[in-house]
Amino acid sequence: MGLARGRRYSRLRCSPLISRFRLLWLLAGLSFLAIAAIGVILPLLPTTPFLLLAAYCFTRSSPRMHRWLHDHATFGPLINNWNQHGSIDRRSKHIALIVILLTPMVTLLIGVPWWAVVSQLLVLGAAAAFVLTRPDPPRNN
Repeated sequence: MGLARGRRYSRLRCSPLISRFRLLWLLAGLSFLAIAAIGVILPLLPTTPFLLLAAYCFTRSSPRMHRWLHDHATFGPLINNWNQHGSIDRRSKHIALIVILLTPMVTLLIGVPWWAVVSQLLVLGAAAAFVLTRPDPPRNN
């Protein structure tokens, strides 16, 4: 069975189940993107992990949003460095480490119980180790 002459389909028809999953992926991607945008403003909220999650969700839901995120002037280089080289640029590493150091200090100042600070230090120590062991992206000549 062929297509009738002159008819063009711009989109493949999806089953309702697939459409629902695409919608869930899209909503998750938009949520992660919103959290990442808030993380740009708030110093204690990381941006890059949420951007990577948003990019992953958009891969499964919206080619347009995926392309927009990869081409974005601010967010695109972070995602592309990670996808192409598994790397984090030095500026992002410095910002991450500053936030990692400030977080327990703020936590202590607001009077959180010692066991919460200790568990926070363990998690942040693992995050710092991960960030520090990622390579720098290759330099453009």
